[in-house]
Amino acid sequence: MTFTRLSNLDHFPQHLRGAFVAIGNFDGFHRGHQSILAALREAARDAGAPAIVLTFEPHPRDVFAPAPFMFRLTQGSAKAQLAEALGLDGILVLPFDKAFSQIEAETFVEEFLVERMQVRGVFIGADFHFGRQRRGTPLFLQAEGEKRAFAVTILDLMDEGDEVISSSRIRAALSEGSVAAANRLLGYHWFFDGCVVKGDQRGRDLGYPTANTLTPTGFQLAQGVYAVRARLGDRLLDGVAAYGKPMFDNQRPPFETHLFDFDEDIYDQILHVALVGHIRGQEVFNGLDELIAAMDRDSRKARDMIAKARPISELDQKLGFFR
Repeated sequence: MTFTRLSNLDHFPQHLRGAFVAIGNFDGFHRGHQSILAALREAARDAGAPAIVLTFEPHPRDVFAPAPFMFRLTQGSAKAQLAEALGLDGILVLPFDKAFSQIEAETFVEEFLVERMQVRGVFIGADFHFGRQRRGTPLFLQAEGEKRAFAVTILDLMDEGDEVISSSRIRAALSEGSVAAANRLLGYHWFFDGCVVKGDQRGRDLGYPTANTLTPTGFQLAQGVYAVRARLGDRLLDGVAAYGKPMFDNQRPPFETHLFDFDEDIYDQILHVALVGHIRGQEVFNGLDELIAAMDRDSRKARDMIAKARPISELDQKLGFFR
């Protein structure tokens, strides 16, 4: 079955009706989410039914919380990439706004799940709530499923150490530059994408031309230097990247990636970047000679980190940053 991406329920395809569906925000598609989706796939396979994800964009917290908006691990396009790599049959990303939040829980079940999707089974995490005033609790959905003839499976959160694996825990790790910890909790190398834009050209003058990608509102990755692997179309490229400009203008800086052994004009193209490792935090140097010497050291460390890097999981392999 070809993977299907949907952004509304106006014309829900016939081949996905009667699916088993996992519902949630799934920011990060981390290992806890993956455990839910693995159970979903198994149940759908046993029943000979499709397995899909129903999620929401923007994140509900972005709709209600004042700026600055939350640090998102995965935007809608990344969620679709992850869902497909995990072997699901489709993803439905419903637009979320304040009007949507006022839909009654009973209406969501009747009109969305039963009438339009004709679900056979629903999988959710133990912390999932939906509908106006968050009245759609896991137990409410289970009771609705019994009345309307679809199964509901509620799965506990996955533990790692003394805490559950959660999106907020991963956000905190990335905001501290703890790339290895974040990648371990995700089960893959964290990645994001952006359109390559023109920068101030300082990197080229210093012998380190960079592909600059704008970061979204709320991007809270720790400022510093990283070893990265990038995808540009079908090409896989290694590099060293800097986020933050302590010696220059540091107001919402772009993510600047120096791609090794690469010198092409790629403005306006989409660059997908995965973090392999954290090299150092941002530093202020006494002049450009010290800065260039540091960039030389960073490049050597990045090449060494990338040479030793291996995919964390089968999912990591399927995402295309390792071959």
